[in-house]
Amino acid sequence: MNTALAKNGDSVTMMSGDLFWRIINIGISLSSERDTSRLMESILIEAQSITNADGGTLYLIHEKDGIVLLDYEIVRNSSLKYALGGTSGNDINFPGLPMYDPETNEPNHHSVATHVALTGESVNIEDAYNVENFDFSGAKNFDKRENYHSKSFLTVPLKNHEDDVIGVIQLINAQDKVGQLVPFHKDIEPVIEALSSFAAISLDNQSLIQSHKDLFNSIVKVIAQAIDAKSKFTSGHCSRVPDLTEMITRAACESKSQPFSDFSLDDHQWFELTVAAWLHDCGKLSTPDHILDKETKLQTIRDGIVTITTRFELLIKQKEIEYLHQVVKFPENQKELHEKFLKTIEQIKYELAFISKANVGGEFMTDEDVARVVLASEMTWEDSKGETHPVLTESEVYNLCIRKGTLNKEEREKINNHIVVTIDMLTSLPFPKYMKNVPEIAGGHHEKMDGTGYPKGLRKEDMSIPARVMALSDVFEALTAKDRPYKDPMKLSLAFSIIRKMTGDHLDSDIVKLFLESGVWKTYSKKYLYKEQIDVTDIRPYLEGL
Repeated sequence: MNTALAKNGDSVTMMSGDLFWRIINIGISLSSERDTSRLMESILIEAQSITNADGGTLYLIHEKDGIVLLDYEIVRNSSLKYALGGTSGNDINFPGLPMYDPETNEPNHHSVATHVALTGESVNIEDAYNVENFDFSGAKNFDKRENYHSKSFLTVPLKNHEDDVIGVIQLINAQDKVGQLVPFHKDIEPVIEALSSFAAISLDNQSLIQSHKDLFNSIVKVIAQAIDAKSKFTSGHCSRVPDLTEMITRAACESKSQPFSDFSLDDHQWFELTVAAWLHDCGKLSTPDHILDKETKLQTIRDGIVTITTRFELLIKQKEIEYLHQVVKFPENQKELHEKFLKTIEQIKYELAFISKANVGGEFMTDEDVARVVLASEMTWEDSKGETHPVLTESEVYNLCIRKGTLNKEEREKINNHIVVTIDMLTSLPFPKYMKNVPEIAGGHHEKMDGTGYPKGLRKEDMSIPARVMALSDVFEALTAKDRPYKDPMKLSLAFSIIRKMTGDHLDSDIVKLFLESGVWKTYSKKYLYKEQIDVTDIRPYLEGL
């Protein structure tokens, strides 16, 4: 029979060739497993199979609130049909084993599992009921409760590539061919230690990968929080859009209807979508604050209406001085001069009120309004040197004549440019292969289905489903956000009407239909909107024609 060498401390044991190659194959299998629960379960099942053990427990070392514990991760027993943790769906309610005494902080060598975790040395016990070095009261209580008999124990440390113990495998009740309880053979110890070594390295790798993902995910969310904090106008936007995007995408995965019947995401693609959603506005970090927070048409570092008001007040004083000079010069015309003065002042104040209102940007500017701003700019005032100046500069006239909102063309382009910066930022990152679509998903939320969006003018067929979902999420969140200081919270009826009008040319009709029919809108609304905003109970009118 083919044999191979397996080290066990200072001794060397002969391992059968079949068992050697089985260990190698198990190691290869473990190294390719990406699900930690399945990985741990596979480790324990293989260890039980190799030793013909009736039961087994896999522990991992964790630190909680400064206390180091050996936590139960997987518990299995064949004869009792016992399966906890892992993929069983059954929770483990056993408290973790403290590695150190909570009062004295002395190492806990009373439990064989913690002893092995502390020393890194395997322990093979033939009969738990006939041992003095360790406390098996827990096992004995279990036996009484379950009408079981725990006898032989093989407890092996899980050591990673740095030789640090990260956990323990404990096998219970080795059986012979006829099912009788026997001690674990000494020759099997190095085999289980070899398996444990494979297992520990695989678990450590998974833990390292997960910790990197957790760190990356945290950095992503910190960036999103920084963007939200940058402007009170978009507070919460970068956290709500990912949530809504996930809701709609999950509904697409669960849908049996076209075009989503064959659509699904694996774990990597879900993570890719999450990152893209959280970073969809990362380019706003480059947008100047005075543009991002521009509340009025004339606002830069401060609102320019203050300067204009000062000019108008000076103009009023100058008109008053002119009036008084005229009265002194022509006292007989005082009444006529006074009436003319009052009309002039009234007209100046009226124009100032109109300009102040136009500055707010809340209403659409008509041609008449634009003409009136231009006409008002022809009014002049004198400085202390006697030089004449218009009450409105060319720049102020240009901004006051903004047709809608508070941003002029150049500022709007800078705002829109955030998506270009987003794509550039994300494209520059060395994403792993399974996250290569992050720039496409994050960078497509301002594209339109008819190709008139920006920055690339993509059409529906050029965009992935997640990118199209984000386009809807971005719009719906912006419409219904209840924390925008420049507008009242929009009710669902109006938001749905706007969404409906945007469907087809701007938004994907299939995704809008899914959003409404699946009830995602209801789940999102209950979570993020005021009760007063939720004024829709029947969505059928908004589905007509989709």
